Amino acid sequence: MDQRKPPATEEGWYALHDCRSIDWDAWREAPQRVRDRALSEGIGFLDAYEAVEDADEGQTAVYTVMGHKADIMILHLRPTMGDLDAAERHFEQTEFAAFTEQEFSYVSVTEASGYTEKSREYFEGEVDDDSGLAQYIQARLHPDVPDEEFVCFYPMSKRRQPDQNWYDTSFEERAAHIKRHGDIGRGYGSEVSQMIAGSIGFDDWEWGITLWSDDMRHIKELLTEMRFDPSTSQFAEFGPFYVGRKFDPSELPAVLAGQRVPTDDESVPETPADVAEHEHAPADAGASHSHAEEPTASGAQTGAHAGGDTDSHGGTHPGSASEGDHPHPEESSDEDDSGSSSSSGGRPDVSADFEEIDDAAQRLGRLGLHEGDAYDAGDYALVFHSSADAEDIVDDVSDLESNFDHYDRHVQTAVRADSGQTYVVSIWTAKDAAETAAGFLKDIDGVDEQLGGSLGEGVEGSETADDSDAQAAESSQSIRETLESAGVYAGQPHGEDVYALVVYSEADAETLDEEVTDLRSAFERYDTHVQTTVYGDTDGDVAAVASLWDTEDAAQTASDYLTDLPGVVGRHGEGDGFGTMGMFYTVKPEYHEDFVEKFDTVGGLLKEMDGHRETSLLFNHDDENDMFIASQWDSQEDAMAFFRSDDFSETVDWGRDVLADRPRHVFLA
Repeated sequence: MDQRKPPATEEGWYALHDCRSIDWDAWREAPQRVRDRALSEGIGFLDAYEAVEDADEGQTAVYTVMGHKADIMILHLRPTMGDLDAAERHFEQTEFAAFTEQEFSYVSVTEASGYTEKSREYFEGEVDDDSGLAQYIQARLHPDVPDEEFVCFYPMSKRRQPDQNWYDTSFEERAAHIKRHGDIGRGYGSEVSQMIAGSIGFDDWEWGITLWSDDMRHIKELLTEMRFDPSTSQFAEFGPFYVGRKFDPSELPAVLAGQRVPTDDESVPETPADVAEHEHAPADAGASHSHAEEPTASGAQTGAHAGGDTDSHGGTHPGSASEGDHPHPEESSDEDDSGSSSSSGGRPDVSADFEEIDDAAQRLGRLGLHEGDAYDAGDYALVFHSSADAEDIVDDVSDLESNFDHYDRHVQTAVRADSGQTYVVSIWTAKDAAETAAGFLKDIDGVDEQLGGSLGEGVEGSETADDSDAQAAESSQSIRETLESAGVYAGQPHGEDVYALVVYSEADAETLDEEVTDLRSAFERYDTHVQTTVYGDTDGDVAAVASLWDTEDAAQTASDYLTDLPGVVGRHGEGDGFGTMGMFYTVKPEYHEDFVEKFDTVGGLLKEMDGHRETSLLFNHDDENDMFIASQWDSQEDAMAFFRSDDFSETVDWGRDVLADRPRHVFLA
């Protein structure tokens, strides 16, 4: 058999995952003065190491660990193995360490490796050090520990069995596996951060994987989906999993007291005077950093993936030079309030310099991109000139765009030509996201002039925006006042406490319910989801799916899935007119028939009102007492005329005794 070709690799910081259990019996039996001293020394050690006082650079973080395997995990990242060695032995010198037992540890080194042609250019020295790719790989090798609440660490290896031996497969086959595996990770780039560290020759397994998220369900969903990919199902072996929550060193007393962390300062147990007098690290040492959802780079163009409000975290990027044999989702880079890359961990800034301009909208107009069609007022545009022919760079730019599209703040990226000149235009909803994207756009062939500016920020545009905002505020206030004067809850700007989507379908409610059950289970993993319900009328002629969300962005994302339901014939807001006023009521069971009769009476009055088109009463397929009234009008003012009427006020008064909870009134268009 021929010698197989390994991927080129580059190593960065060394990592130690130190998992400790606490001897709770010894802790409870220890005198208070001993426990006080242990807490003081424990806090002092963790503070100093989070402030990286033991080395020139690196990172340290501490987590609780849930389950029987350990109680706390200390994660150290340091430039040399000697630094890790000293950190581990230094901890053992503290009084606090006497109450702990090292249950598990793992030694590794952050690793960048790649299978793509672009990554080979990096490893062969053909990429400039200041390129987006080179800077990103260095950021990958010297990661910042993100601030997400939860951590999941596990070791893994590639399988070596007669018929499933990763190391007997060809370079090309491994590259194909990794690309497909990485494609899965892209879907979780804004939800899960990660760090991959190689450990061949260091520990019992071949890689150590560290994942971070603010919702552990995202990690579960990611790993579940990856289990079904052949690169995992055929070739992966896993070690033990350690799951925990991040806490600040100052909260060590709360951890030992069994309190929930993080806590408010008032709820942290009192520490002794020597703890209070202990000289802690500077306020900004080891502090949390804001995580803006930003792009990183394209796998095809730069060997990394664009990084989803998600803002977005330390991860491999499928197809990139930073990608190892176990790719996972991508990350966004961390930034401080000034927009510069955080320096606490020594990560390089992957953004690029460009000249700020105030005529970006006019420049885009000359390239055929106009407000309302290509972007919204307030977006931010990059306009980079390239000396290359447009057709020579269009594929590279397309690859970038396909990766940028995974992030909510990306609007579009494209090649445009004007008077024989080639331009690359990238539009984002926020400047900081565009700044990071610029770090990779500048690597496109022939890029020389690099410009960026806000869209719709001119004097005339600002006046128009101010007028529009004033009108919207006035309208919102009028709606709220009208509803509240009638005793109806009026929540957010147009009376909503949620954002609602409704699609209408020719399919029967039973068929819709089966489809929506699966869709609902996917929606429920998001905190912004309120409910998604199938409604139908008594005659079975009308069926609708109503989906309620806390944010407008989440609702718009969900709309793409709702319109794929069977038999969909329309959605709110389509066509002319104001659209639909959605009214959601839950009725006490004993008043069900009375409510239906009342609706018939009010429905008759609505038919006589100006601007009224149609109003339907629909029932929850699973609960007939949960009702949805879809009322369509020519204009918002026509709809509000009904809410201002005496008939509506009388209906509200009548409803106080028959409704089981507070109704929702939502403008769907």
